[in-house]
Amino acid sequence: MRRLPPLAWLEPGVALGGLVPAAFLGWDALTGGLGANPVKQATHQTGQLALMLLTLSLACTPARVWLRWTWAARVRRALGLLAAFYAALHFGLYVRGQDVHLGRIWEDVAERPFVTSGFAALLLLVPLVLTSGKGSVRRLGFRRWTRLHRLVYPAAGLAALHYWWGVKQDHTGPLLAGLGLLLLGLARLRRP
Repeated sequence: MRRLPPLAWLEPGVALGGLVPAAFLGWDALTGGLGANPVKQATHQTGQLALMLLTLSLACTPARVWLRWTWAARVRRALGLLAAFYAALHFGLYVRGQDVHLGRIWEDVAERPFVTSGFAALLLLVPLVLTSGKGSVRRLGFRRWTRLHRLVYPAAGLAALHYWWGVKQDHTGPLLAGLGLLLLGLARLRRP
């Protein structure tokens, strides 16, 4: 009988646990728990989840380097893919809110910096998702794959900017998200 590596359950567990908010969101949508404007509420929730998961994926390397948490590297990919899933869901809900009028969506992307930054962040995540498998490292080579996956930093920055511009009154959430990303960036620059 083949023995599983230690903590073999960790990545699938994180992936499954990361889908729990989507299940709750679906339940709330079916039962009327999203309030008077359900599409807007779901759009906000999925956007916040995407940014939170993206931030957690970026925290994995500093956690491994600074805290010696080797398990953190095992969950980075799952967290990144979950972030991209919620970002795509966020965009899909935005499209739904626009009644799928493609011309209006492109106008929004072109004219409103808030929408432009969010759309650019989503586009930067696409090549990362497409090259997230282990076979991609072999095909691209480790150095090129690593350079490509550095797109996660501008994607996270654009997502935080999108969040900042999208909030009309209390900027506490976007400020904390931006500060967290800044601290993670500084932690990567300064290794122990």
